[in-house]
Amino acid sequence: MGKDSQLSQLIRLVEQAQAQKAAIQRVADRACGVFVPTVLACAALTLAGWLLAGSPAAHAFSAGLAVLIIACPCALGLATPAALVAACGRGAQLGIFIKGYQALETSRAVTVVVLDKTGTVTTGRMSLTGLRPATGVTRADLLRYAGAVEQASEHAVAAAISAAARKETGQLPQADSFTALPGLGARGVVNGREVIFGREKLLAGQGMTVPPDLAGQCLEWEQAGHTTVLAGWDGTVRGAMAVADTVKPSAAAAIAGLRGLGLRPILLTGDSEATARAVASEAGIDEVIAGTLPAGKAAVITRLQAQGHQVAMVGDGVNDAPALAAADLGLALGSGTDVAISAADLILLRDDLRTVPEAIRLARATFGTIRANLAWAFGYNIAAIPLAALGFLNPIIASATMTLSSVFVVANSLRLQRYRPPRLGGDRRRHG
Repeated sequence: MGKDSQLSQLIRLVEQAQAQKAAIQRVADRACGVFVPTVLACAALTLAGWLLAGSPAAHAFSAGLAVLIIACPCALGLATPAALVAACGRGAQLGIFIKGYQALETSRAVTVVVLDKTGTVTTGRMSLTGLRPATGVTRADLLRYAGAVEQASEHAVAAAISAAARKETGQLPQADSFTALPGLGARGVVNGREVIFGREKLLAGQGMTVPPDLAGQCLEWEQAGHTTVLAGWDGTVRGAMAVADTVKPSAAAAIAGLRGLGLRPILLTGDSEATARAVASEAGIDEVIAGTLPAGKAAVITRLQAQGHQVAMVGDGVNDAPALAAADLGLALGSGTDVAISAADLILLRDDLRTVPEAIRLARATFGTIRANLAWAFGYNIAAIPLAALGFLNPIIASATMTLSSVFVVANSLRLQRYRPPRLGGDRRRHG
């Protein structure tokens, strides 16, 4: 149905965001609550002062009316929402959907950006790059058993294994009692045998040890940046496989952009240290946290927050959802899972990591605009009200000046609609 399409859901998210009040807007609202009675009091004092000074009643009333007219709570009230609505609209043009104004507020305070590896820094389109059966196991058997279990999984590694198995062996048998083990692998019963497929930790937990020749081959693959997985049945490790995807072309430019903003990028993955280091090196990331289970990803975010950091998390998969929810700012790729999108604060529709620093730059530009609006609104009232009270402005001039004050705030906010992020390198399509 049209109402359930991704576009309609995103439109609803933007509408909900525009209906919210940011924290800075609530501060402005409170200021307006004090400002209005203060202006009324100033107008009354102006009228009384001129009358007590012996001024004609017409002049006294003119001065008091000028104070009422020139005071502009409109500028204060418009300073924040005008900028935020413009930012939401420009963000949508750039492929950045803002689910709530608090995301913009959080963006400017972020100090650390944690990035998932598979599907975020890398393309997520994996392929089988290596296979080594154990002694006494044929290549076809290893592929058939592993592929039968993995065809029931939605993970990128599983898709690569099952696709390669079907291509080489044809129709795969059905795996019974399939169980996905997030961050570790999967298990299922194939032709009466329980097959366990995944990381070494998973098989070791079942009492299976990796033969030295397979262990050496796995280390070699990992040092080359490939992800390694093992298959075992009948209580024995039966073979090893390597899969790999490529680092996104936009990754290095995006990391450079984050560093340019003074942010600290960290690669977070469930893969081995060697594999993670190889990918991080290509993307330009110095810090790596590897071998982390899905539940552990959220714990990493919490630990960084306990160290005093404001943490942004960038991810795309089901495994990333807890970390996205735990982070101060969650950014989900629009090509990711519904669970990840639901847990995030910002949705990045372009499959381009450069959108991450662009979103943070937009947030900072937005708050620069809000500060300028508020500075003008307060400065204008502080300067204009005394002038009106002293009789230098008549009501007609006061009304024109008040209108121009609101026009300035709106015009300054609309500049955000022409915001263009700086070029971060690589090919880029024009937006907006």
